[in-house]
Amino acid sequence: MKHISKYEDKNILVLGLGKSGYETAKLLHLLGAKVKVNDGKDVSLTNEAKELEALGIQVVSGHHPVELLNGVSLIVKNPGIPYTIPFIEEAMNRNIPIITEVELAYEINEGKMIGITGTNGKTTVTSLIGDMFKHSNQAGLLCGNIGFVASLIAQNAKPEDTLITELSSFQLMGIENFRPHIALITNIYSAHLDYHGTQEEYVNAKLNIVKNQTAEDYLIFNDKQKVLLESLCINSQIIYFSTQEKVNGAYIDSDKVYFKDEFIIDVKDVVLPGQHNLENILSSVAAAKLSGIPNESIIATLKSFEGIKHRLQFVTTIEDVKYYNDSKATNTLATTFALNAFNSPIHWLCGGLDRGNGFEDLDTYVSRVKHMYIFGETTEKLVSFAKEHQIDFTVCIDVKDAVIKTKDKTIAGDIVLLSPACASWDQYPTYEVRGEDFIQQVKLLQ
Repeated sequence: MKHISKYEDKNILVLGLGKSGYETAKLLHLLGAKVKVNDGKDVSLTNEAKELEALGIQVVSGHHPVELLNGVSLIVKNPGIPYTIPFIEEAMNRNIPIITEVELAYEINEGKMIGITGTNGKTTVTSLIGDMFKHSNQAGLLCGNIGFVASLIAQNAKPEDTLITELSSFQLMGIENFRPHIALITNIYSAHLDYHGTQEEYVNAKLNIVKNQTAEDYLIFNDKQKVLLESLCINSQIIYFSTQEKVNGAYIDSDKVYFKDEFIIDVKDVVLPGQHNLENILSSVAAAKLSGIPNESIIATLKSFEGIKHRLQFVTTIEDVKYYNDSKATNTLATTFALNAFNSPIHWLCGGLDRGNGFEDLDTYVSRVKHMYIFGETTEKLVSFAKEHQIDFTVCIDVKDAVIKTKDKTIAGDIVLLSPACASWDQYPTYEVRGEDFIQQVKLLQ
């Protein structure tokens, strides 16, 4: 890693002792900073807190005492902590800079970086690109929002490595000099308004990914949303992808995938299911080609990559009923893709955290829904939705209860689909835990 000196002897506060906070604190300590860690929850008895304290790093938890801000020159904030909490507002009033951990990853990384963001598809795209690197002789290291702390991966990256980094809007709000060689935005729709407050702020956070790029860099962008770039001064080279038009990047023509008029693969030979995944495939092809990945490696991935867990994941077939886990569908757009992926009758498991959104975006996608199994904070809204569309429904306690109740209502040829269209946090700590609950209960039906 690059041994930078800018943090030496600086008083730095790491806010949030999750995985990234733990690794950030250790990294800053290694870089010579005077580090303190603060978490609103009581983490004093955790192994992480004890290890940091053994290094001489003070850990303050259970509250956010404002005196911690005295003398602080920088805050590295857990991305999930809102800027609207009083502690952060006071820090901003004092003009204390606030960054997220991916900024540190960029600063110490010796190799190139691909940054992937978007409302939907970013984890699939990150995984696709990683798999294409894996099939080639180039080293691609997955990190970021996909589950591997970026600054930890960057510490071990070599100059010839490429960090393939999934980035959330929360992370991108906390960057200063961050500059990926390739920035990829899958799409931008309405999401996380409970955090950002307005759609404009959310869009601006996503577009932050390009703010430091130069003419040597690339932005891969969805052609059908290029209007979002019209008012921006983009310094990087824009490479579009499209399933509908021939563009100066990746596109589909006559059921064939091309990159800049070079044939790559027939669509029929692509394994990853769902029409919505064609855009994910095109953007991944563009990133791989710009990275010098050979066609044979790209083709090997597209002929073998079946998707990732909790994203329209096929679980099993029981008595000719197929079960799919799409727990990652935490908004209505993701669920439209799932509902549109099947031609068979669908038993739809849905509901979760109420973020204030409606479900009208799903109006034209529910024609194949045979029965709805509704749970979580959004139960009342989804019951109204079911009645409006004259869909039979059952109110359930949670995902496990919903799976049990599908057993007596499904017949051969049906699809059971968990695609909640809502975040999980009202009943489950993560969408992964929610998806695992679904998988385990399905297995008990066998």
